Amino acid sequence: MVADGPYAADPRHLSGYRWPLANGFITSPFGPSPFGALIVNGQRFHDGLDIASFCGDTVMAAHSGFVLTAGRRFDPFIGWIGSLAPHTRRMNLGNLWNELPITVIIDDGDGYRAIYAHLNAVAVKPGQWVRAGQRIGWEGSTGFATGCHVHFGLFSPFEPGRFKLRPDVQHRTKYPRWEIARIDPRLVLPPLRHGRTAGPFPSPTPSPSLGP
Repeated sequence: MVADGPYAADPRHLSGYRWPLANGFITSPFGPSPFGALIVNGQRFHDGLDIASFCGDTVMAAHSGFVLTAGRRFDPFIGWIGSLAPHTRRMNLGNLWNELPITVIIDDGDGYRAIYAHLNAVAVKPGQWVRAGQRIGWEGSTGFATGCHVHFGLFSPFEPGRFKLRPDVQHRTKYPRWEIARIDPRLVLPPLRHGRTAGPFPSPTPSPSLGP
């Protein structure tokens, strides 16, 4: 999943990242999960890191960068591979946009994009430059979430690897079949100072073995 070409930095060499919640704890790790919407190596897979503290807590930029989108219409920026036209048509016909999570996506300026999903509201707008640690929104449970948390994802638009959307989810949502592969955010985040996890969870790994 780590691109070796000239476009994306090896995540092990990235710097300047911090946790998007000051006192959050991990409620669902990156990796195989019975609740995952993706399929990797034949297993259901969770493509980000779920972090929680309390509803309404400040969500901060994990890295300085430019805001690409802020709100519910984030699909063109999140790394889908293929046409979004069937999904957009479904959303427009059913007036379903409010079902999607409020999401901020930031270009971190190092070859990667950071995804912050399920926010209650946003404090930034597209085109805005933000610094690491700056408030970008508030923790919430918008979209299909069972409680307040932040889904934090990280990927390079130039990553050649891909994750497969579960066929039942693809059929229901009309999203493309594939998304650009993500990396485990814990590869770039500092250790949790307070050690709060809902684990135990395995240590972060550079990447799963990917295939079609």
